[in-house]
Amino acid sequence: MLTLDLWFFLIAGPAVVFAGISKGGFGSGAAFAASSVLALVVEPGLALGVMLPLLMLIDVSTLRPYWGRWHLREAGLVIAGALPGIALGAALYRIASPDVLRLLIGLVSVGFVLWQISVKQGWLRFGARHMPDPAGLVAGLAVGFTSFVSHAGGPPAAVFLLSRGLGKTGYQATSVLIFWAVNIAKFIPYAFLGMFTLETAQANLVLAPFAVLGAWIGVRAHHAVPERAFFALTYILLTITGLKLIWDGLT
Repeated sequence: MLTLDLWFFLIAGPAVVFAGISKGGFGSGAAFAASSVLALVVEPGLALGVMLPLLMLIDVSTLRPYWGRWHLREAGLVIAGALPGIALGAALYRIASPDVLRLLIGLVSVGFVLWQISVKQGWLRFGARHMPDPAGLVAGLAVGFTSFVSHAGGPPAAVFLLSRGLGKTGYQATSVLIFWAVNIAKFIPYAFLGMFTLETAQANLVLAPFAVLGAWIGVRAHHAVPERAFFALTYILLTITGLKLIWDGLT
């Protein structure tokens, strides 16, 4: 049951703006933090259902500024691999309880932070070696699965895209194109699984301006805001919410 009260919108409004900023300016990787935050106050399936149309709206809002600046070969490989990954995610969702989903979203949240820190500290190295085309399909499989169950497909996409030598804007534009297509592909199974309700539609109508505002800020922040400051805030947010979701899923 999704209760559209003041508490819900006080949590959801800033979370959706944050998702828009992330997708619009910083490669989509941290946008799923909004789903993690919402999963603290509503059932995970409903949190995912609320966020998907808003993420799609953000995708549309950010396509034009990056139009034609993407790398179609890399995008096509990841998108092709993502389709079976989405099917795997849908199969898991059908049999998983809300606590399992909380645990999974929490683990993905904390894992994202650990992955990012490991890369920045040099413990893991990506991008030094050009990955072949089949690696894009494998990365896409992971993108589709993690995106379906938590809207967190950014890291596996980043591993492949960074290895292909894309510049900052090319990487951002290619990420926008990939997740625009992946989110469209997720919409039909989300609908069949009952993740959209009248309440989620009402929430989408109220939250849509927050999504557009976040995307607008993100596109402009792409060149103006240091990535280090933005992602430092993201890591703190994801660590707190991720640990709370893991605790809730286990207790």
